[in-house]
Amino acid sequence: MSRRKKPKFEELIDQIDLEIRKRKSKWNLTALSWMDFDDVSQILRIHIFKKWHLYDINKPLNPWINRIISNQIKNLIRNNYGNYCRPCLKCAAAEAGDLCYIYGKQSEACPLYANWTKTKKQAYDAKLPVSIDDHSHEINSAEYSGFDVLAMMEKLNVKMEETLKPAEWRIYKALYIDNLSEEDAATLMGYKTNEKNRVPGYKQIKNVKKSIIQKVKKMLNDGEIEII
Repeated sequence: MSRRKKPKFEELIDQIDLEIRKRKSKWNLTALSWMDFDDVSQILRIHIFKKWHLYDINKPLNPWINRIISNQIKNLIRNNYGNYCRPCLKCAAAEAGDLCYIYGKQSEACPLYANWTKTKKQAYDAKLPVSIDDHSHEINSAEYSGFDVLAMMEKLNVKMEETLKPAEWRIYKALYIDNLSEEDAATLMGYKTNEKNRVPGYKQIKNVKKSIIQKVKKMLNDGEIEII
């Protein structure tokens, strides 16, 4: 029995493009006005081409393509949005709206927020309605900074795992790394409540959050968390 010959990438480009076009309605980087779906499509084609040697012809092509597309879109979101968003979004002290447990309001009083304002905010606020080529002088004159909010958050998470008690760390990870709701975190911990109109574990989660935030504040005040 003869072995099936693996098709070339170019031979299946129409099928690949069709799968990419199916994702257009799901493209959710709307905050990035400089990246339209044509840009994304080209990035996805190149990435599929680079991975083509890994395709197993004995398995369906479309699921394999869509897995690559999904993973690459996640990477685009992380690299083009997450790197520029304000650090409050993953901070244990962040509260509803623009409130902060430590400083009252999310502002430059916080050293993390202050660094973001100086190094990332301009890129986060950028809106480019015309070709980037028309603004090359602005792009070339922009000051580069090596400050990486996500890398800093990774260091913070390592520090918190070393500092927090096991139960505190599990709740910290659930809330601020895995992005679970307080109710889901309480369920994960097995917390319950007898109070009416309260979600399970309401008091327990609030008390642990308070303890976590107090420890973060102390580490900030003592200079134990390296900002840059």
